[in-house]
Amino acid sequence: MGRNVERTLVLIKPDAMQRGLAGEILARLERRGLRIVAMRLFQMDEALARRHYAEHEGKPFYDGLISYITACPIIAAVLEGTDGVNTVRNTMGATNPAAADPGTIRGDLAMEMGRNLIHGSDSLESAKRETALFFREDEMHTYPRDVDRWVFEGDF
Repeated sequence: MGRNVERTLVLIKPDAMQRGLAGEILARLERRGLRIVAMRLFQMDEALARRHYAEHEGKPFYDGLISYITACPIIAAVLEGTDGVNTVRNTMGATNPAAADPGTIRGDLAMEMGRNLIHGSDSLESAKRETALFFREDEMHTYPRDVDRWVFEGDF
């Protein structure tokens, strides 16, 4: 695979699950060339939600965010690829769907910032911290795909 391979966390949020968009969202990320290395469906509990969103504690939207993310089962996934963090962020689109470009997940499928369908780590440091909240290292699996030579330059 290319030289700058990164892993990043993606959460398919409750609004995406309730609207039946999980498959489309994951398919867009896979079609981009990203590889799913871990994935699970589960109901996030309040303790994990508070750890995941710790940087927002004390902000006016915090309690609503915790209630929202724990409202129904979600999908947590780790994806990897060249410049994985930025690739996922660009594919998701701007946090506020009203500002997200057409062709992005949020630009095409979301309307409001509080219901923006998907979370993706905002930096490599966040990706490492967030991934560890949801998956152990032995639950992540890098594997070769025959298509990789057509997606990535160099060694794969």
